Amino acid sequence: MLDDKIFLNIMLLAACYAYVIAVIVASSRMTKLFRFSSKHSRKFLHIMIGNLPFIIPFFTLNSLPLNFPFFVAAPFILVTFLATPYSPTRTLGERLKGLTGITEKGHHLGLVYYAVSYTLLALFFASKPYIIAAGVLPMAYGDASAAIIGEKYGKTQYRVFTKKSLEGSAAMFLASFLSIEASLLLFSTLYVLPLFTLTTAALAVAIVATIAEALSPLGVDNITVPLLGASVFLIFSGGI
Repeated sequence: MLDDKIFLNIMLLAACYAYVIAVIVASSRMTKLFRFSSKHSRKFLHIMIGNLPFIIPFFTLNSLPLNFPFFVAAPFILVTFLATPYSPTRTLGERLKGLTGITEKGHHLGLVYYAVSYTLLALFFASKPYIIAAGVLPMAYGDASAAIIGEKYGKTQYRVFTKKSLEGSAAMFLASFLSIEASLLLFSTLYVLPLFTLTTAALAVAIVATIAEALSPLGVDNITVPLLGASVFLIFSGGI
């Protein structure tokens, strides 16, 4: 029976790797196929990778030493690092050229931080993927919305470490809240969740994530937003 479980989890793990690789390849080609900027390609990557928490409930082995959701995320810390200018080998960097092309200008470790955040959340909360979602979705949908709306409609600008706009921050808040709420509705079909209580938690996460995104230096929000988001969700949900 255990062997069957391991086999099924390995198959799901392989499917997740295939999905992530496909998203990376698609993101890297968007600049040529659809004339996307590297920024928009990167946000597409964030959004699509941010959907992985919805796959986690299907893993039946989610605690150490066989924490398969952790294994989904952990290898990409190394992969994304090797795509940065800090890579110790140029050969691998060249093979990962597509991923290198969509790293963030001025802070090439942004995607590495994203992978680190994902890995830490998967390590501690693999059995509660809605907590992972509360951390990741504000970075995936919230930050992407902030970038797109801020770039197009951001007229009321402010600066802490980097230039932001009130319009972009408003989009960050709204997209974060709505994406978490939508995820809770979905997860409530699989887990017993008090949706009314968790709406307050989702609101708190959206507020804190918006502030963290506004205050974090370039690229560091890939760490601060997911980890603070998950922490705030835990506090306001009572650790459910």
